[in-house]
Amino acid sequence: MATTPQTKPGQAPRYRGLFPVVPTTFDDNGALDFDSQKRCVDFMIDAGSDGLAILANFSEQFLLGDDERELLTRTILEHVNGRVPVIVTTTHFSTQVCIERSRCAQAMGAAMLMVMPPYHGATFRVPESRVYDFYARLSDAVGIPIMIQDAPAAGTPLSAAFLARMAREIEQVSYFKIETAGAAAKLRELIRLGGDAIEGPWDGEEAITLLPDLEAGATGSMTGGGFPDGIRTILDAWFGGRRDDAIAAYEHWLPLINLENRQCGFLAAKALMKEGGIIACEAPRHPWPAIDPNSRALLIEAARRRDVLALRWAR
Repeated sequence: MATTPQTKPGQAPRYRGLFPVVPTTFDDNGALDFDSQKRCVDFMIDAGSDGLAILANFSEQFLLGDDERELLTRTILEHVNGRVPVIVTTTHFSTQVCIERSRCAQAMGAAMLMVMPPYHGATFRVPESRVYDFYARLSDAVGIPIMIQDAPAAGTPLSAAFLARMAREIEQVSYFKIETAGAAAKLRELIRLGGDAIEGPWDGEEAITLLPDLEAGATGSMTGGGFPDGIRTILDAWFGGRRDDAIAAYEHWLPLINLENRQCGFLAAKALMKEGGIIACEAPRHPWPAIDPNSRALLIEAARRRDVLALRWAR
């Protein structure tokens, strides 16, 4: 049983490296654009992604219908066709709905599930015991790893001690995307408390804290999807034991990372892909506002200075 306390045997992580979030592409009327979606996925794989994540917050998952989620999952997984592993986000407040989404994703070929703790709006939360039971029931229902997304959007406190306990006691809970303030310190504490049960301590937040998180022991990073070729240079140097090169690469790409994280948000990836001709439309779904044109101009300028692959891949 997933809820029986246990220590997972030490093993090399099944998944590590760069798993950027795939944006969801729409046409000018807000309908799903599958031709652009497939080109987007091909670009992200060619740009050096070790894997992909779909239906995340940076995929505008909160603007998608349930039927669209299933259709996107099937379309993307079939198009990827095993070239890289794909993490599917199945977050939902309802335990049963999350289980159903997760089983469906697993059946289609998902490598891992990413799930935020149950929350709704600014105030609807459940106590820690219910969060534990939520992940335990989900673990019992699936046979692939679960990544807990510890992000401010949920507004649910998840201490390092609580996360480590779930890793030790719940079978499939073994990956953690830490995006809260002080991420590096939390990663260190999580690794210290969880030991071998922490198979994948990961960085997030568009890599804005990537270097400190790598120093803390992160083995994976889930960033935006606009410039995997840039993020890859940081990770390759770091995991290759070339710390000084990793620092230099991080400092080189940090202005672009900052523009995505602090100015353009999840629309940055689509702006870069539209500018480079990968996708036909960069607009979000209503009511989300379009990217600020001044911020977009700065983003494209910074990307051109760094010869970002997205601007020339489709040419």
